[in-house]
Amino acid sequence: MKVIFLKDVKGKGKKGEVKNVADGYAHNFLIKQGLAIEANNANISSLDAQKKKEEKQAAAELAEAQKLKEVLDKITVELSAKAGEGGRLFGSITTKQVAEELQKKHGIKIDKRKMELADAIRTLGHTKVPVKLHHEVTATLTVSVKEVK
Repeated sequence: MKVIFLKDVKGKGKKGEVKNVADGYAHNFLIKQGLAIEANNANISSLDAQKKKEEKQAAAELAEAQKLKEVLDKITVELSAKAGEGGRLFGSITTKQVAEELQKKHGIKIDKRKMELADAIRTLGHTKVPVKLHHEVTATLTVSVKEVK
């Protein structure tokens, strides 16, 4: 019997796959547990429609991420902190502070976990911070740290 998997089933198939399985296994386990449905013409056409919808949504997310990348590449986030001799900060600037300042000044909300800063900023000056917006799109945000007088 051909079935369409609604969820991943270990050793049998992944979500969205159409596979041939034993009749008893399909009726008594897969369909009863809600893991699969019978692969008839109506179900197959609805699966195709759902896949097209997901592809369209993924393309829209990619386009939105690319627009945001263009905006972020032009922005410089300015922060100020106390510094000692040689331009070293007392403390550090974290991705949380960068995200909050970006939200306050420019109205762009980005999760601090998307900023791929290896270590917190501990010196005055300009720092390039990579921001992962999408698995294919990474923007570069410039952070300028100035000394508080």
